[in-house]
Amino acid sequence: MTEPWRLSPERCFDADPARRAVAVRLYAEVRNLPLVCPHGHVDPALLAEPGATPGSPAELFIIPDHYVFRMLYSQGVPLEALGVPARDGTVVETDPRAIWRRFCEHFHLFRATPTGLWLAAELVELFGVTEKPSAESADRIYDHLVACLAHEDYTPRRLFERFRIETLCTTDAATDRLDHHRTLRADGWENRVRPTFRPDAVVNLHAEGWRASVEHLGALSDIDITGYAQFIRALEQRRAYFKELGATATDHAAETPYTARLSATEAERIFTAALRGTATATDAAAFTGHMLIEFARMSVEDGLVMQLHAGSLRNHNDALFSRFGPDRGADVPLATEWTRNLRPLLNAYGADPRFRLILFTLDESTYSRELAPLAGHYPAVLLGPPWWFFDSVNGMRRYFETVVETAGLHNTAGFNDDTRAFASIPARHDVWRRVSCDWIAGLMLEGLIDEDDAHEMALDCAVRLARKAYNLGSGA
Repeated sequence: MTEPWRLSPERCFDADPARRAVAVRLYAEVRNLPLVCPHGHVDPALLAEPGATPGSPAELFIIPDHYVFRMLYSQGVPLEALGVPARDGTVVETDPRAIWRRFCEHFHLFRATPTGLWLAAELVELFGVTEKPSAESADRIYDHLVACLAHEDYTPRRLFERFRIETLCTTDAATDRLDHHRTLRADGWENRVRPTFRPDAVVNLHAEGWRASVEHLGALSDIDITGYAQFIRALEQRRAYFKELGATATDHAAETPYTARLSATEAERIFTAALRGTATATDAAAFTGHMLIEFARMSVEDGLVMQLHAGSLRNHNDALFSRFGPDRGADVPLATEWTRNLRPLLNAYGADPRFRLILFTLDESTYSRELAPLAGHYPAVLLGPPWWFFDSVNGMRRYFETVVETAGLHNTAGFNDDTRAFASIPARHDVWRRVSCDWIAGLMLEGLIDEDDAHEMALDCAVRLARKAYNLGSGA
């Protein structure tokens, strides 16, 4: 008889027995602390309705998670076969059991990947699955999961409690009405689920549907946006609305962190050209760089923490983007320059005590060369955790090794799960807590810190840095 599928209780810890023993002890202190989730992409609709369900196993594990279907696509499994919705009328698989079978047939692809770690933890620890997914076990596991998901303990709101989530921040377009957040507040969930203001669709002049997004922005703010000044007022009004509903942060994605302030005349010229449909690529890049400084100015005034994610070439696969839209696993990291690009913004606001800027990169080579020195100097700058391709065991290890000696731990922003897959949240936090405790254990055994330092640093990494970075209070 095959042994039941079990996970190593000491996974992610160093093989050296002395270091592992310290890591296990530190991890025991933090493993059950609440989860602080200051940045992610879970749809608030999942939690807004008390009776909502996570859906089928395919809808929970596969369809919303580009980490999962990106790997399968790379091995020749078409997105249509995985039920990923198409926007061009392409017929896609609608049978969740068939989708689940394809996933299980390819589960071996996730060996030694962070996605594999997360999926294993979800299946074994959350759902009590006792055998690895495979073609042979797919139907048994599917039936087991369906039975679990039919139980009230697996409704999204009940899972939120079981996960011990203290705060969950979603990512919402500047033009989102935030109806789901209003529902949650009316149900007594005030500040447990918070929106985050993301204005990319109205700032990127060449974004698909930009003009329609600007018109929507004007309608929601009751401002007729005929020029740049009205555009700025509308953005400020929407930020205030988000803040009323609990937002503590904004989020901005840019291909590069280029910043440069335009004159009022030039900003007006470019915006007007965009309304006419005549703005050039050079205009668009200049406008984005200017608006990042404007958003920093707004953050100084309204107190919202500013997040900047840079260094991703989005939608690299043109055919996939045309058929399925954005966020389908076809984004690829770019080499990124921060020091010169951010200088105008940081000279303007980097020392302002009212401003906080959290930086995320997909270019690891900048950690020690640029980002750690910037965070180690400018009071406003914090470094976000390893992002996207690097929220992995080795990615986290490299981050700690290259950042902390220069920037110090308190110039980092703790952890965020950055996920669309709700059920993966505790697994992602668990990997971070294990790796951070293992890193701290190594410092202690090398005599670089003492036992008290190690204890405090483990707490910082688990919850305290994220709470402080995002103005989320001191916890329950």
